[in-house]
Amino acid sequence: MKATVAIRHLVEKALYIKRLTPDLENEINNELTRLGYISDVDYEALELLMEEMDRGRIQLVASP
Repeated sequence: MKATVAIRHLVEKALYIKRLTPDLENEINNELTRLGYISDVDYEALELLMEEMDRGRIQLVASP
């Protein structure tokens, strides 16, 4: 997966399933660490994810 779309793709997946799982959260964090920066587009995607979580539309799922 191209670095320029990896984070957006992961956020889209979380929005689609309406859950932020530990696996998705770890994958997002790994991409951010690997890249060492966050693009404007990725920042906007993560901002949207946080807004949806704040509104209760996305559930944060705990580790099993």
